[in-house]
Amino acid sequence: MNTVCQPPSSQYAREANLPPAIYPVYAPYKRPMSAPHVNGLLEALKQDYQDFPKNQTYSLYAADVQFRDPLNAFQGVEPYQRMIAFIERWFMNVSMDLHDIRQEDNQILTQWTLSWQAPLPWRPHIAISGRSELTLNAQGLIQSHIDYWNCSRWQVIKQLFGSGERGHS
Repeated sequence: MNTVCQPPSSQYAREANLPPAIYPVYAPYKRPMSAPHVNGLLEALKQDYQDFPKNQTYSLYAADVQFRDPLNAFQGVEPYQRMIAFIERWFMNVSMDLHDIRQEDNQILTQWTLSWQAPLPWRPHIAISGRSELTLNAQGLIQSHIDYWNCSRWQVIKQLFGSGERGHS
């Protein structure tokens, strides 16, 4: 039976030789953003999560955005667009459930569950719960987007064969 992808234990993280949990990308932007801009940005992001992977608002991202998740690390909005297009093309019934979104200074923090059906004959359902840290630049654009999963890559692979953990955290 598949259950929730939980955060890896400290013991697991040490044994798996995982990289540090924090990837500093840019110095923080300290000047507070105006409320209308922040509210508009948060609303646009909520809509993007609801529509994911279709109709994403790439104009919210700086051209040289830094992206990192447990599988990918790259710079630029174009590689980010290609990654989203890959998800849209190859996975079925993709859903991104947004559980929480909030702003703290120059960061927007989200909690979510991404799920899809893998394009295999037995159509396994995969789910990854996690969180994102979006850092804004001085222009109010997303300068870095770092995703953290509440499960290991191995737990995700095991879901393909019905023995992994999945679901909401």
